[in-house]
Amino acid sequence: MQSRSAPTLDDVARAAGVSTATVSRCLNTPDRVVESTRQKVMQAVEALGYTPNFGARVMAAKRTFTIGAIIPTMENAIFARGLQAFQEALRERGYTLLVSSSAYRPDVEEEQVRSLVARGADGLLLIGHDRDPAIYDYLNQQKVPVMIAWTFSEAEHRPSIGFDNRASMEALATEVLKLGHRRIGVISGITKGNDRARQRVEGICNALENSGLDPDSLTISETTYGIESGAEALDKLLEKDPHLTAVICGNDVLAAGALRRARERGIDVPGQLSITGFDDIELARIVVPALTTVHVPHREMGRKAASGLIDMVENKNAGTRTELATEIMMRGSLGPAPKLRDQADRSDADAGNSAER
Repeated sequence: MQSRSAPTLDDVARAAGVSTATVSRCLNTPDRVVESTRQKVMQAVEALGYTPNFGARVMAAKRTFTIGAIIPTMENAIFARGLQAFQEALRERGYTLLVSSSAYRPDVEEEQVRSLVARGADGLLLIGHDRDPAIYDYLNQQKVPVMIAWTFSEAEHRPSIGFDNRASMEALATEVLKLGHRRIGVISGITKGNDRARQRVEGICNALENSGLDPDSLTISETTYGIESGAEALDKLLEKDPHLTAVICGNDVLAAGALRRARERGIDVPGQLSITGFDDIELARIVVPALTTVHVPHREMGRKAASGLIDMVENKNAGTRTELATEIMMRGSLGPAPKLRDQADRSDADAGNSAER
Protein backbone atom coordinates (compact mmCIF):
# COMPACT_ATOMS: atom_id res chain seq x y z
CA MET A 1 0.00 0.00 0.00
CA GLN A 2 1.35 3.40 -0.95
CA SER A 3 1.99 5.65 2.03
CA ARG A 4 0.42 9.09 2.07
CA SER A 5 2.74 12.06 2.31
CA ALA A 6 2.15 14.66 4.99
CA PRO A 7 0.15 17.71 3.83
CA THR A 8 2.30 20.71 2.94
CA LEU A 9 1.91 24.48 3.11
CA ASP A 10 1.15 24.43 -0.62
CA ASP A 11 -1.69 21.93 -0.04
CA VAL A 12 -3.26 24.25 2.57
CA ALA A 13 -2.89 27.27 0.26
CA ARG A 14 -4.60 25.45 -2.64
CA ALA A 15 -7.43 24.20 -0.42
CA ALA A 16 -8.05 27.68 1.02
CA GLY A 17 -7.59 29.47 -2.30
CA VAL A 18 -4.86 31.78 -0.97
CA SER A 19 -1.11 32.19 -1.30
CA THR A 20 1.41 30.30 0.81
CA ALA A 21 2.48 33.66 2.28
CA THR A 22 -1.07 34.20 3.53
CA VAL A 23 -1.13 30.76 5.12
CA SER A 24 2.18 31.53 6.82
CA ARG A 25 0.82 34.81 8.19
CA CYS A 26 -2.31 33.08 9.48
CA LEU A 27 -0.19 30.60 11.43
CA ASN A 28 2.49 32.96 12.69
CA THR A 29 0.88 36.41 12.93
CA PRO A 30 -2.91 35.86 12.73
CA ASP A 31 -3.65 39.44 13.83
CA ARG A 32 -2.30 40.62 10.46
CA VAL A 33 -4.92 38.66 8.47
CA VAL A 34 -8.60 39.55 8.04
CA GLU A 35 -10.90 37.25 9.97
CA SER A 36 -12.71 35.73 6.97
CA THR A 37 -9.41 34.74 5.34
CA ARG A 38 -8.02 33.39 8.59
CA GLN A 39 -11.11 31.20 9.07
CA LYS A 40 -10.75 29.75 5.52
CA VAL A 41 -7.11 28.93 6.13
CA MET A 42 -7.71 27.36 9.54
CA GLN A 43 -10.54 25.24 8.15
CA ALA A 44 -8.15 23.96 5.48
CA VAL A 45 -5.48 23.29 8.10
CA GLU A 46 -7.94 21.26 10.18
CA ALA A 47 -9.41 19.37 7.21
CA LEU A 48 -5.98 18.36 5.89
CA GLY A 49 -4.45 17.70 9.30
CA TYR A 50 -1.57 20.05 8.49
CA THR A 51 1.20 20.54 11.05
CA PRO A 52 3.65 23.42 10.52
CA ASN A 53 7.24 22.44 9.87
CA PHE A 54 8.88 23.54 13.09
CA GLY A 55 12.38 22.98 11.77
CA ALA A 56 11.77 25.23 8.76
CA ARG A 57 10.36 27.95 10.99
CA VAL A 58 13.40 27.75 13.25
CA MET A 59 15.79 27.98 10.31
CA ALA A 60 13.95 30.93 8.81
CA ALA A 61 13.70 32.92 12.03
CA LYS A 62 16.97 31.69 13.59
CA ARG A 63 14.99 31.12 16.79
CA THR A 64 13.31 28.08 18.35
CA PHE A 65 10.37 30.10 19.76
CA THR A 66 10.98 28.29 23.04
CA ILE A 67 11.43 29.94 26.44
CA GLY A 68 12.76 28.08 29.46
CA ALA A 69 11.76 28.71 33.06
CA ILE A 70 13.43 27.21 36.12
CA ILE A 71 11.43 27.50 39.34
CA PRO A 72 12.52 26.33 42.80
CA THR A 73 9.59 23.95 43.35
CA MET A 74 6.40 22.57 41.82
CA GLU A 75 5.13 21.22 45.14
CA ASN A 76 3.07 24.23 46.13
CA ALA A 77 1.16 27.08 44.53
CA ILE A 78 3.61 29.92 45.25
CA PHE A 79 4.83 30.09 41.64
CA ALA A 80 1.81 28.59 39.86
CA ARG A 81 -0.25 31.71 39.23
CA GLY A 82 2.64 33.78 37.89
CA LEU A 83 3.90 30.94 35.73
CA GLN A 84 0.43 30.39 34.27
CA ALA A 85 0.22 34.05 33.23
CA PHE A 86 3.78 33.83 31.88
CA GLN A 87 2.83 30.86 29.67
CA GLU A 88 -0.38 32.51 28.45
CA ALA A 89 1.51 35.62 27.39
CA LEU A 90 4.18 33.53 25.63
CA ARG A 91 1.54 31.57 23.74
CA GLU A 92 -0.07 34.77 22.48
CA ARG A 93 3.29 35.65 20.91
CA GLY A 94 3.84 32.18 19.41
CA TYR A 95 6.30 30.84 21.98
CA THR A 96 6.35 27.53 23.85
CA LEU A 97 7.34 27.22 27.51
CA LEU A 98 9.63 24.54 28.95
CA VAL A 99 9.56 24.37 32.77
CA SER A 100 12.05 22.77 35.14
CA SER A 101 12.20 22.62 38.93
CA SER A 102 15.49 22.86 40.83
CA ALA A 103 14.21 21.77 44.27
CA TYR A 104 16.15 24.76 45.67
CA ARG A 105 19.42 23.05 44.70
CA PRO A 106 21.99 25.29 42.94
CA ASP A 107 23.70 22.31 41.28
CA VAL A 108 20.41 21.12 39.81
CA GLU A 109 19.56 24.62 38.59
CA GLU A 110 22.94 24.93 36.83
CA GLU A 111 22.38 21.56 35.16
CA GLN A 112 18.93 22.67 33.99
CA VAL A 113 20.25 25.99 32.67
CA ARG A 114 22.77 24.18 30.49
CA SER A 115 20.17 21.64 29.37
CA LEU A 116 17.67 24.31 28.29
CA VAL A 117 20.37 26.23 26.44
CA ALA A 118 21.43 23.01 24.70
CA ARG A 119 17.82 22.51 23.60
CA GLY A 120 17.85 25.92 21.97
CA ALA A 121 15.86 28.00 24.45
CA ASP A 122 15.71 31.57 23.16
CA GLY A 123 15.58 33.00 26.68
CA LEU A 124 15.33 31.97 30.32
CA LEU A 125 13.20 33.01 33.28
CA LEU A 126 15.00 32.49 36.61
CA ILE A 127 13.73 33.08 40.14
CA GLY A 128 15.78 35.41 42.31
CA HIS A 129 19.30 36.77 41.83
CA ASP A 130 21.25 34.38 44.10
CA ARG A 131 23.40 31.99 42.05
CA ASP A 132 27.00 31.41 41.02
CA PRO A 133 28.17 34.34 38.82
CA ALA A 134 29.65 31.73 36.48
CA ILE A 135 26.10 30.85 35.39
CA TYR A 136 25.47 34.42 34.28
CA ASP A 137 28.85 34.42 32.49
CA TYR A 138 27.88 31.22 30.68
CA LEU A 139 24.53 32.66 29.55
CA ASN A 140 26.24 35.83 28.33
CA GLN A 141 28.68 33.73 26.31
CA GLN A 142 25.77 31.79 24.80
CA LYS A 143 23.91 35.05 24.11
CA VAL A 144 20.82 33.76 25.89
CA PRO A 145 18.88 36.60 27.57
CA VAL A 146 17.69 36.13 31.14
CA MET A 147 14.82 37.71 33.06
CA ILE A 148 14.88 37.50 36.86
CA ALA A 149 11.49 37.33 38.59
CA TRP A 150 9.93 37.35 42.06
CA THR A 151 12.38 39.96 43.34
CA PHE A 152 13.46 43.53 42.82
CA SER A 153 16.50 45.24 44.27
CA GLU A 154 18.11 48.57 43.50
CA ALA A 155 21.48 46.90 44.09
CA GLU A 156 20.95 44.40 41.23
CA HIS A 157 21.21 45.59 37.64
CA ARG A 158 20.15 42.54 35.64
CA PRO A 159 16.77 42.65 33.87
CA SER A 160 14.11 41.80 36.45
CA ILE A 161 10.41 41.98 37.20
CA GLY A 162 9.32 41.63 40.79
CA PHE A 163 8.85 43.28 44.15
CA ASP A 164 10.97 44.37 47.08
CA ASN A 165 10.80 41.37 49.43
CA ARG A 166 12.57 43.24 52.23
CA ALA A 167 10.32 46.31 52.16
CA SER A 168 7.15 44.24 51.73
CA MET A 169 7.86 42.09 54.78
CA GLU A 170 9.01 45.13 56.77
CA ALA A 171 5.61 46.72 56.15
CA LEU A 172 3.80 43.61 57.41
CA ALA A 173 6.05 43.26 60.47
CA THR A 174 5.40 46.93 61.29
CA GLU A 175 1.65 46.18 61.41
CA VAL A 176 2.34 43.28 63.78
CA LEU A 177 4.35 45.58 66.06
CA LYS A 178 1.63 48.24 65.99
CA LEU A 179 -0.71 45.69 67.56
CA GLY A 180 1.59 45.41 70.57
CA HIS A 181 3.43 42.20 69.73
CA ARG A 182 6.93 41.99 71.18
CA ARG A 183 7.49 38.24 71.59
CA ILE A 184 7.71 37.41 67.89
CA GLY A 185 8.75 34.19 66.17
CA VAL A 186 9.68 33.75 62.50
CA ILE A 187 9.20 30.69 60.30
CA SER A 188 11.39 31.22 57.25
CA GLY A 189 12.39 29.28 54.19
CA ILE A 190 16.05 28.29 53.98
CA THR A 191 17.89 31.59 53.52
CA LYS A 192 21.15 30.25 52.12
CA GLY A 193 21.11 30.76 48.34
CA ASN A 194 17.60 32.24 48.50
CA ASP A 195 17.58 36.03 48.37
CA ARG A 196 13.77 36.20 48.71
CA ALA A 197 13.71 34.30 52.01
CA ARG A 198 16.75 36.15 53.33
CA GLN A 199 15.36 39.58 52.48
CA ARG A 200 12.04 38.82 54.15
CA VAL A 201 13.84 38.00 57.40
CA GLU A 202 15.87 41.19 57.00
CA GLY A 203 12.62 43.13 56.56
CA ILE A 204 11.35 41.85 59.91
CA CYS A 205 14.64 42.83 61.57
CA ASN A 206 14.39 46.31 60.04
CA ALA A 207 10.89 46.74 61.45
CA LEU A 208 12.10 45.82 64.95
CA GLU A 209 15.04 48.22 64.72
CA ASN A 210 12.76 51.04 63.54
CA SER A 211 10.61 50.42 66.64
CA GLY A 212 13.64 50.56 68.94
CA LEU A 213 13.69 46.79 69.49
CA ASP A 214 16.55 44.34 69.28
CA PRO A 215 16.37 42.05 66.21
CA ASP A 216 18.29 39.44 68.21
CA SER A 217 15.14 39.01 70.29
CA LEU A 218 13.51 37.21 67.33
CA THR A 219 13.05 33.47 67.61
CA ILE A 220 13.69 32.10 64.10
CA SER A 221 13.16 28.65 62.60
CA GLU A 222 14.32 27.97 59.03
CA THR A 223 12.69 25.08 57.20
CA THR A 224 11.86 23.65 53.80
CA TYR A 225 8.60 24.75 52.17
CA GLY A 226 5.54 22.68 52.99
CA ILE A 227 2.51 22.61 55.25
CA GLU A 228 4.00 19.92 57.48
CA SER A 229 7.26 21.87 57.63
CA GLY A 230 5.34 24.90 58.89
CA ALA A 231 3.62 22.81 61.55
CA GLU A 232 6.89 21.33 62.80
CA ALA A 233 8.56 24.74 62.78
CA LEU A 234 5.83 26.14 65.06
CA ASP A 235 6.53 23.33 67.53
CA LYS A 236 10.22 24.27 67.54
CA LEU A 237 9.47 27.96 68.05
CA LEU A 238 7.17 27.29 71.00
CA GLU A 239 9.77 24.99 72.56
CA LYS A 240 12.25 27.88 72.44
CA ASP A 241 9.74 30.51 73.62
CA PRO A 242 6.33 29.33 74.92
CA HIS A 243 5.25 32.95 75.39
CA LEU A 244 5.31 34.03 71.75
CA THR A 245 2.34 36.19 70.79
CA ALA A 246 2.96 36.36 67.01
CA VAL A 247 4.59 34.21 64.34
CA ILE A 248 5.52 35.81 61.02
CA CYS A 249 5.89 33.22 58.26
CA GLY A 250 7.91 33.53 55.07
CA ASN A 251 5.00 32.35 52.90
CA ASP A 252 1.37 31.28 53.10
CA VAL A 253 2.15 27.56 52.90
CA LEU A 254 4.31 27.68 56.02
CA ALA A 255 1.68 29.84 57.72
CA ALA A 256 -1.06 27.33 56.89
CA GLY A 257 1.01 24.60 58.53
CA ALA A 258 1.56 26.77 61.61
CA LEU A 259 -2.20 27.47 61.80
CA ARG A 260 -2.98 23.77 61.65
CA ARG A 261 -0.52 22.96 64.41
CA ALA A 262 -1.83 25.80 66.59
CA ARG A 263 -5.33 24.37 66.28
CA GLU A 264 -4.06 20.88 67.16
CA ARG A 265 -2.37 22.30 70.26
CA GLY A 266 -5.54 24.10 71.33
CA ILE A 267 -4.02 27.54 70.75
CA ASP A 268 -6.54 30.25 69.86
CA VAL A 269 -5.56 32.24 66.74
CA PRO A 270 -5.45 35.20 67.05
CA GLY A 271 -6.58 35.31 70.68
CA GLN A 272 -3.41 33.73 72.05
CA LEU A 273 -1.16 33.69 68.99
CA SER A 274 -1.26 35.69 65.77
CA ILE A 275 0.09 34.12 62.56
CA THR A 276 0.85 35.87 59.26
CA GLY A 277 1.87 34.66 55.80
CA PHE A 278 3.26 36.09 52.56
CA ASP A 279 2.14 35.75 48.89
CA ASP A 280 -1.68 35.76 49.19
CA ILE A 281 -2.25 32.51 47.32
CA GLU A 282 -5.77 31.01 47.41
CA LEU A 283 -4.85 28.95 50.47
CA ALA A 284 -4.55 32.18 52.49
CA ARG A 285 -8.26 32.90 52.04
CA ILE A 286 -9.66 29.45 52.76
CA VAL A 287 -7.83 28.54 55.98
CA VAL A 288 -9.55 29.37 59.27
CA PRO A 289 -8.99 32.05 60.32
CA ALA A 290 -8.07 33.58 56.96
CA LEU A 291 -4.44 34.67 56.81
CA THR A 292 -3.19 38.20 57.14
CA THR A 293 -0.57 38.23 54.40
CA VAL A 294 1.22 40.24 51.71
CA HIS A 295 -0.49 40.23 48.33
CA VAL A 296 1.96 39.65 45.48
CA PRO A 297 0.76 40.54 41.94
CA HIS A 298 1.71 37.14 40.52
CA ARG A 299 -0.24 37.35 37.26
CA GLU A 300 0.93 40.85 36.42
CA MET A 301 4.48 39.74 37.12
CA GLY A 302 4.12 36.71 34.83
CA ARG A 303 2.69 38.72 31.94
CA LYS A 304 5.29 41.46 32.16
CA ALA A 305 8.11 38.93 32.50
CA ALA A 306 7.01 37.28 29.25
CA SER A 307 6.68 40.58 27.41
CA GLY A 308 10.07 41.80 28.62
CA LEU A 309 11.87 38.57 27.84
CA ILE A 310 10.42 38.29 24.33
CA ASP A 311 11.44 41.89 23.71
CA MET A 312 15.00 40.99 24.70
CA VAL A 313 14.94 37.94 22.40
CA GLU A 314 13.45 39.61 19.35
CA ASN A 315 14.98 43.08 19.59
CA LYS A 316 18.23 42.03 21.25
CA ASN A 317 17.97 44.81 23.80
CA ALA A 318 19.45 44.82 27.29
CA GLY A 319 16.13 44.50 29.09
CA THR A 320 14.69 46.59 31.90
CA ARG A 321 14.04 46.37 35.63
CA THR A 322 10.45 46.75 36.84
CA GLU A 323 9.29 46.99 40.44
CA LEU A 324 5.72 45.95 41.27
CA ALA A 325 3.77 47.06 44.32
CA THR A 326 2.59 44.65 47.02
CA GLU A 327 -0.30 45.12 49.44
CA ILE A 328 -0.95 43.99 53.01
CA MET A 329 -4.15 41.97 53.31
CA MET A 330 -5.46 42.27 56.88
CA ARG A 331 -7.50 39.21 57.81
CA GLY A 332 -8.52 37.21 60.86
CA SER A 333 -5.22 35.54 61.79
CA LEU A 334 -3.67 38.77 63.14
CA GLY A 335 -4.98 40.47 66.26
CA PRO A 336 -3.74 42.54 69.18
CA ALA A 337 -1.11 41.06 71.48
CA PRO A 338 -2.91 39.19 74.29
CA LYS A 339 -1.69 41.66 76.93
CA LEU A 340 -3.22 44.59 75.08
CA ARG A 341 -6.41 42.62 74.54
CA ASP A 342 -6.61 41.88 78.28
CA GLN A 343 -6.01 45.55 79.08
CA ALA A 344 -8.77 46.56 76.67
CA ASP A 345 -11.15 44.04 78.25
CA ARG A 346 -10.35 45.37 81.73
CA SER A 347 -10.88 48.97 80.57
CA ASP A 348 -14.27 48.03 79.15
CA ALA A 349 -15.20 46.31 82.43
CA ASP A 350 -14.09 49.30 84.49
CA ALA A 351 -16.10 51.61 82.27
CA GLY A 352 -19.14 49.40 82.76
CA ASN A 353 -18.74 49.37 86.54
CA SER A 354 -18.42 53.15 86.60
CA ALA A 355 -21.60 53.49 84.59
CA GLU A 356 -23.44 51.22 87.04
CA ARG A 357 -22.24 53.30 89.99
